[in-house]
Amino acid sequence: MKALIIPEFFSDNVSHGFFGRKGGVSSSVFESLNVTPYSGDDVELVRQNRETVREQQKAKRLVTLKQIHSALCLDAENISENESVVEGDALVTDQKGLALGVMTADCAPVLFEGKKLDGQTVIGAAHAGWGGAFRGICESTLNKMVELGCLRETIKCAIGPCIAQASYEVGQDFKRPFLEKDASSERFFVEKGDSLYFDLESYVAHRLRDAGVRHINAVSQDTYRLEQDYFSFRRSTHRGEAEYGRQISVITII
Repeated sequence: MKALIIPEFFSDNVSHGFFGRKGGVSSSVFESLNVTPYSGDDVELVRQNRETVREQQKAKRLVTLKQIHSALCLDAENISENESVVEGDALVTDQKGLALGVMTADCAPVLFEGKKLDGQTVIGAAHAGWGGAFRGICESTLNKMVELGCLRETIKCAIGPCIAQASYEVGQDFKRPFLEKDASSERFFVEKGDSLYFDLESYVAHRLRDAGVRHINAVSQDTYRLEQDYFSFRRSTHRGEAEYGRQISVITII
């Protein structure tokens, strides 16, 4: 199993990976590295897939949440359950050996790293769909990292595979709350004929920049079109499939 990484972006003591759908044991629409227990997949196969990710990260624990498209970020050290039963959409830690994971199938995974005044590392992982991004999940993650002692100006972020604008058609009413919040958000929408398309990756990057992040790396891989590599909620919906898998993006202090 080979995860997508961004070479030389994070520090040497930080391991990360944007895992796709390959390298697991699930089958059918969940083939093969499906990591969520809420997908309808065999829970034992999901457990094995999650264990594969944990081992690849050389982590003591892999922590994920029951994601709800909110702005809620939690300290992973306070979560004793690993199997996505605690609600929230982002995690942070300054502890070694805790793999922070977010599960996606078109939403944008965002991995964070920053430093304390003494050089100690703080990391974060956020699930940024349009709803969570709009509600402030990126800002909540940054603020929680600062609560742990991280210096905001040291924080860097990587945006992983998500649905691309060309694949993300939305209704005409979709952009109204964005424009009401910030008129400049018009630039994240493009019209083609009668259709409107939203640029999630650029919107997430914009929210990060506005919150003070100066080092942002986006991989720009379309989960909808890259079927062999990634699960996609929208692709499954268009095909009338009732169930779909999720990939995981992970960051760990080693």
